[in-house]
Amino acid sequence: MKTLNKEAQANITPKQALELLRAGNLRFVENLRVNRNLLQMMNDTSNGQWPMAAIVSCMDSRTSAELIFDQGLGDIFSIRLAGNVISENVLGSLEYACKVAGSKFIVVLGHTKCGAIKGACDHVELGNLTALLGKITPAVFAVKNVPGERNSHNHEFVEAVSRLHVERSVQAIMEQSLILRDMILKGEIGIIGASYDVETGVVSFMDHTLILEGKYEPEAAAVAV
Repeated sequence: MKTLNKEAQANITPKQALELLRAGNLRFVENLRVNRNLLQMMNDTSNGQWPMAAIVSCMDSRTSAELIFDQGLGDIFSIRLAGNVISENVLGSLEYACKVAGSKFIVVLGHTKCGAIKGACDHVELGNLTALLGKITPAVFAVKNVPGERNSHNHEFVEAVSRLHVERSVQAIMEQSLILRDMILKGEIGIIGASYDVETGVVSFMDHTLILEGKYEPEAAAVAV
């Protein structure tokens, strides 16, 4: 597979970028990953990079976006931090990826059995981690219809919080970055939320959060849990 260059990146549409990510995850799950010459890709990208997408994911050691989506050097921007939370720094990184470097698609990627989500469910407080988990807490309180304990011992509750946190993160990007919102509404880039299953390797794309070709319905994107 050839390394992306400026021309190839420019010719990829947001819809095509999403399909490339879907296809890459399917290859990963089926253990049919593309055989890449990483040394050649390193040489090809030594003077520049033209990634097609930007992935905001968790720092969890099992959730490397390059592996999950079967992408090579220079193909995607990977923004990783505990709980895949949206912050000013993440927004700035996404603005650089899309407005400056030309990426065509954004994925907010949560995952099952997330330690940060569990910590927020248990109201953990620990140094600087307290503020980070605080960005997940609104989703914890918003999940209402899951029976049982409202803590990390309730697997269904944890996963419901994780999904809602991803959905709200997509909305946060739209609401907190005028640059990205403008690009999305003009159809220059697209965005979607997704969840990675650490047991199966499957990425489940949350199609109700998809904003593509300028179609944005915030009421429809806000799903009650």
